[in-house]
Amino acid sequence: MTLRTLESLGSLAGKRVIVRCDLNVPLKDGVITDDGRVRASLPTLNALINQGARVVVVSHLGRPDGAPDARYSLAPVAQRLSELLGKPVTFARDTVGSGAQDAVASLGDGDVALLENLRFNPGETSKSEDERTAFAAKLAALADAFVSDGFGVVHRKQASVYELAQALPSAAGLLIQAELDVLDRLTENPEAPYTVVLGGSKVSDKLGVIDHLLPRVNSLLIGGGMLFTFLAALGHKVGSSLLESDQLDTVKEYLTRAEQLGVEIVLPTDVVVASKFAADAEHVVRPAEAIEDTDWGASGLGLDIGPETAERFAGVIRASHTVFWNGPMGVFELAPFATGTRAIAEALTQVDGLGVVGGGDSAAAVRALGFADDQFGHISTGGGASLEFLEGKRLPGLEVLGWQ
Repeated sequence: MTLRTLESLGSLAGKRVIVRCDLNVPLKDGVITDDGRVRASLPTLNALINQGARVVVVSHLGRPDGAPDARYSLAPVAQRLSELLGKPVTFARDTVGSGAQDAVASLGDGDVALLENLRFNPGETSKSEDERTAFAAKLAALADAFVSDGFGVVHRKQASVYELAQALPSAAGLLIQAELDVLDRLTENPEAPYTVVLGGSKVSDKLGVIDHLLPRVNSLLIGGGMLFTFLAALGHKVGSSLLESDQLDTVKEYLTRAEQLGVEIVLPTDVVVASKFAADAEHVVRPAEAIEDTDWGASGLGLDIGPETAERFAGVIRASHTVFWNGPMGVFELAPFATGTRAIAEALTQVDGLGVVGGGDSAAAVRALGFADDQFGHISTGGGASLEFLEGKRLPGLEVLGWQ
């Protein structure tokens, strides 16, 4: 079986089409701070608009507890979507009630409506298949066809991702197709040298990726909070830095396995050590094996890779033809500890081949640091979904669309 695409749905002119997008954008005081996911939805939405479909966009935002919560309303997203599409977007104040029904009924060919946050209804994320199916049936009653285009949620068995695709003629949108094309290139015969850069806070979040990709890569660069578990596995003291003691044996096994496979695991040689977790904290650069050799001793904590490491990592990345990066190198939200992440991002823009920013915090970081999306080969919209795909896991939101 192969992924069902838009073409499989035939002509959609005049038909009501529900499009499941991932518009889970960060908000601050009701203002979108990163509209990357909204912009990523545009190719599919414009393709449907140009066909004359009556487009009904659905999405979640945040984690409301199955009930309306003004903090998680999609109203600001409706406004931004309207600006980006260059046309009005009708906003329904509920998901399947009279507001949604009226909004859909008012649509003409090529018009767009956005329904309120799906997670305001407990049926969206319920663990009960019956409850999810019942909610999906109410959504399905609003439309003639379903297009799944929220790549960031395809690893979740949720009503608007899985059951809705069973309730209506369904297909994948252009974003999901693009994401799968890139991920396929990362897993099936990637062009060497192939480098994977992993950061973020915890080794445990990346175990599956390391395990699955280790036989496929040439180099594995380790930064972020997870680097301290690797350093500790080598016998180094790491002060008060983030440490997963229960993963030390696993990390030792990866180091041994990498050596057997001829894969270079590149660990930091220097670290930015701070007195506390704060933007105004005193901080110094120390060798990776001497993190506690500061005035703060065992209370000091590493918050970024050091400049020597950043330069070395950047050199490996620039010499590669395929690079996948997931996870910041340090606490990029605090300016003094964003240098390592910025160096990785800059190097990734210079890759002669495919350079992929693996969604989630990495995507937020490059935008926060002033990089444009088109400077990279690809910025994934699904951090968790991308990682699970690269782990070799089966993703329910893709399987229901025919993907194997």
